[in-house]
Amino acid sequence: MKKQAFNPYLPSWEYIPDGEPYVFGDRVYVYGSHDRFRGNAYCLNDYVCWSAGLDDLGNWRYEGVIYKKEADPLNRDGSMCLYAPDVTVGPDGRYYLYYVLDKVSIVSVAVCNEPAGTYEFYGYVHYADGTRLGERTGDEPQFDPGVHREGDRTYLYTGFCFRGDRSRSGSMVTVLGQDMLTIVEETVFVAPSEPFSKGSSFEGHAFFEAPSIRKRGDTYYFIYSSVAMHELCYATSKSPTRDFVYRGVVSSNCDLHISSYKPAGKPMYYGSNNHGSIIDINGQWYIFYHRHTDGTNFSRQGCAEPIQFREDGSIIQPEMTSCGLNGGPLEGKGEYPAYIACNLLCSVEEMYTAPGGMWMDSRFPKITQDGRDGDEEEGYIQNMREAATAGFKYFICRDVNKIGIKVRGYCRGEFEVKVSWDGESLGSIPVEYSNIWKEYSADISIPDGIQAIYLTYRGEGSAALKSFTLF
Repeated sequence: MKKQAFNPYLPSWEYIPDGEPYVFGDRVYVYGSHDRFRGNAYCLNDYVCWSAGLDDLGNWRYEGVIYKKEADPLNRDGSMCLYAPDVTVGPDGRYYLYYVLDKVSIVSVAVCNEPAGTYEFYGYVHYADGTRLGERTGDEPQFDPGVHREGDRTYLYTGFCFRGDRSRSGSMVTVLGQDMLTIVEETVFVAPSEPFSKGSSFEGHAFFEAPSIRKRGDTYYFIYSSVAMHELCYATSKSPTRDFVYRGVVSSNCDLHISSYKPAGKPMYYGSNNHGSIIDINGQWYIFYHRHTDGTNFSRQGCAEPIQFREDGSIIQPEMTSCGLNGGPLEGKGEYPAYIACNLLCSVEEMYTAPGGMWMDSRFPKITQDGRDGDEEEGYIQNMREAATAGFKYFICRDVNKIGIKVRGYCRGEFEVKVSWDGESLGSIPVEYSNIWKEYSADISIPDGIQAIYLTYRGEGSAALKSFTLF
């Protein structure tokens, strides 16, 4: 049965950041790194793959583990993590997986006969003399490979550049031959790092990491994470190897720069690093990106939003929503899980998930789950204290006259219901102390039309929000 699509688009207990989406046949496949719930570092798990039918983007299928950490000859003990990968189809029709391990500066490649089968190690990207890319004198370290094959050439984009680091020049592109490994055109730089961006179109949005490449018509779109981290930016060119010009921000995982429903400089979620790309699905383009959960940098989930292009090819930055791939607003009836909140904020404004360390303290609400990594436990919002607000966008509301919520926690107060983050309260739902999930409701009318739903906690203690229901 066809389902409504939510953000995150995968189950709430799955943590796949750095998403690279591709259409193969009649399905869309997403490849990414694989975080561990409540892990202590990025990308601790093996690569897995999920896919969905092109006409059913709310119904994702688990394809299983496609590549284990230990499959790389340099990592037989599994001590290194598999960082963000990318996939392309070779001239032989096979699928090639490009990745970098977390403690080396070379690009590894695995191969498979199908999009989501078991990939086998194939080799390392190298020069004609066998020297591996990243190990020749003068090479800059390789990181976050993004790939695009066209004709008999495969374009490999890489790079990682901290702000102020003059030893790294920016994002690179290296051209590979038909064996998908051997370099046939030497590395050139396509986007500058921060120290070298002054005076260029990239100034203020210099390259940091996460290069990805897509082609739309005769234009190449270079997607990347800037030194601001929370934003995915893009540059365009008519060539895959030169003349890229910065064009703008295509996504922010704290909704910065968006002014359609709040001040442009106000963060509406707790963001941090970002990684993803754009894709055309059934004639509609989307941006895939990731968000941060559990109050840390290490439990990231994939999200997606539809995007629109102007006549000049520039992209209109979309809002973060709860309904990303749905093709429009969600139905304004029924129960919805709280983990689909696209806005999450409190009285302490903070843009990043790590304001003073690598996790957020008890002042901040967060999306989390019970159990351990891999347990299929539905997510919820924890630690909603006085003035904490969760926002959900958007719903087609008709004759909604009652709101229910499911709450637990040591709390005594009420949840205000609003249709904008700073709007008037339409009514409130009292809650009380409970160490099990308990349902509460109140007669509250939502205006007809396309509406957001905002729930703000007022009171003592800390509440956890499992779901809300529109009657």
